[in-house]
Parts: sequence; C-alpha cells; structure tokens
Amino acid sequence: MMNSDFITAIIFDCFFAAVASIGFAVISNPPRKAILVSAFLAAVGHGFRYFLLKGTSLDISSASFIAAFIIGMLSILFAKKIHCPAEVFSFPSLLPMIPGMYAYKTVLASVKFIQCEDYPSSINIIVDIFRNGTTTVFVLFALVVGVSVPMFIFHNQTFSVTRILKFVNKDRRILDKPRVEIEQIDER
Repeated sequence: MMNSDFITAIIFDCFFAAVASIGFAVISNPPRKAILVSAFLAAVGHGFRYFLLKGTSLDISSASFIAAFIIGMLSILFAKKIHCPAEVFSFPSLLPMIPGMYAYKTVLASVKFIQCEDYPSSINIIVDIFRNGTTTVFVLFALVVGVSVPMFIFHNQTFSVTRILKFVNKDRRILDKPRVEIEQIDER
C-alpha cells in the first residue's frame, strides 16, 4: 500500500495545503513565525487526513476529525514555544480542509433541482443535495470539534500563553516567571 506514488501524493497534498494555509494566515496579519507554524500544521494535518482517507477505511468526516485534533494538539505545543495564541495558526491550518467540493455540489444540485421538470430525475437530484450537504455539515462539524477539544482540555495552558504576569519575590524584584515562594502583584 505504501508505494512511491502514494508517498508522492501525500507530499504534494502536504505542500499544497501548506501554501493554502500561508495564504489564509497572511490575511489576519499574524507574526511571521506564526505563518510558518500554520503552514507546517496544515501540511501535517492535511497530509494525515489524506493518508487516513486513502490508506484506511475511514470516511472523510472521521479522518477530518482526527486531523483537526492533531492540529489542535500541535497548535497548543507551538503556542507555548513561540508565545502566540494557538488560534492564530490552528484556524488557518484548518481552512484547506474545508470541503468546498461537497458544498459546491450541493449548491449545483439545488440549482438543477429548481430547473428540473422531470420527476424521476428530481429524486436523484434531491438525494445528491442531501448527500453532499450532510457531508459538508459533518466535515465542518468534525473540523470545529476536533480543533476545539484540545483547546478545551488544555484551557489553562492556552490561556496562560498570552498572559505574562509580573510577579514579585520576597526581595521585591519583578520576575517574569512565577516561582513557589513569590506572590502575585496587581499592576493597576
């Protein structure tokens, strides 16, 4: 199953997801290091989803959930390393995984249904509308839940990444990192 064509397809998928993620990340004007992290997370997540879709028997919504969960976990790790909120690079990383083709087919089938006058073919069009529409909704739901679960689990870590509190030790020196023997001061 893991032949050179399959590995090449995964690499191309990772590359194009990274390029798309860079485009989406630049729109929100994040720090440059966050753009590179976003590209890396998109490549890892999209490549892993591609592997799950083609290499296993998982459907697209389950594979998207697992890939989004991986992006969420890695975004928390990188958020601590570069002191930037995880959402800055996790959400642009998810955007290449939005099921645009399924949404397009849903709208296209809806337009065909409006123009259709033949009863037997209209039933097939309705089936296409619901199949593609529910696939779109489930994949979007899987992406949102998959990336949000790690952020809810590790809420304290994601919240403390952007909050640098000033602490004072017993000698009244200001410190950036809390220690056991220090007390928090209020800067108002």
